Amino acid sequence: MRSWNNTNVPFFILMGLTDSEEIQLTLSVLFLLLYLISVLGNLGMIMIIRLDLQLHTPMYFFLTHLSFLDLSYSSVITPKTLVNLLTSTKSISFLGCFTQMYFFVLLGATECFLLASMAYDSHVAICSPLRYQVIMSRRFCRVLITGSYLIGFMDSSVNAVSMSRLKFCNSNVISHFFCDTSPILALSCTDTYEVQIVIFIFAGFTLMVSLITISVSYVSILLTILKIKSTSGKQKAFSTCASHLLGVTIFYGTMIFTYLKPKKSFSLGKDQVASVFYTIVIPMLNPLIYSLRNKDVKNAFFCVMQKIGGPGQPR
Repeated sequence: MRSWNNTNVPFFILMGLTDSEEIQLTLSVLFLLLYLISVLGNLGMIMIIRLDLQLHTPMYFFLTHLSFLDLSYSSVITPKTLVNLLTSTKSISFLGCFTQMYFFVLLGATECFLLASMAYDSHVAICSPLRYQVIMSRRFCRVLITGSYLIGFMDSSVNAVSMSRLKFCNSNVISHFFCDTSPILALSCTDTYEVQIVIFIFAGFTLMVSLITISVSYVSILLTILKIKSTSGKQKAFSTCASHLLGVTIFYGTMIFTYLKPKKSFSLGKDQVASVFYTIVIPMLNPLIYSLRNKDVKNAFFCVMQKIGGPGQPR
């Protein structure tokens, strides 16, 4: 059996989403449009929050980092996908492939704990409003953000080190449009059981701890909202966390569908569609979710536009 170790593999081949040139062209235009919207939306969100002093609160501090993660997340995957769709060369170097996978895992794991931090922030705002400023201090918010990035760094480092020790043989063709863990593991000619266990433990820890934090936070929020007597009070409390709950549902829904299901139900086509959704579509949707349902962001946008001489007027 012809084999090579991790230092001798010159490149991998990304199969992509389809072999049809017409569909590739259509997808390239669509993905480019989604990427541009994602870049403009996330950069715009960061700029608006930075420029408007009224948005310098813990919730928008977390939202700034969410926009940064989504922008980075999309930029790690989409440009290379566009190149592969528009050219006949679909190769990616060994180092480039593992670099893409490293940042993909880092940003994904960080976003899991960032979303958990945002859920806890909503919990404190609704369940303990009088103590909100004390609990969600600037220092504590920075601790939560730093912890999120450190856990993402730990997950991605363990993943990369474990994968880099594998040997690959016979085929260097990745049945995906980017370097994800599972398709690369499938190329290994060595036993991947121990590697899969290590990756599963760290990824499972990240997913379960963040999901438990989010679930406990929202159960507590729901119980608090049910105790509110006035309808307007309930609506105001619910609107505080509605956007975040929608974003969490979409993000975790696609991640769970892709990674936490029996191998017997594996479908390359369905998995690729789900992957497109959470790598390209969700980073574009988040700015829309958090801005369209948020009056503060809308007002801040019009105020910023007015200050820089734009046509927008505050409503």
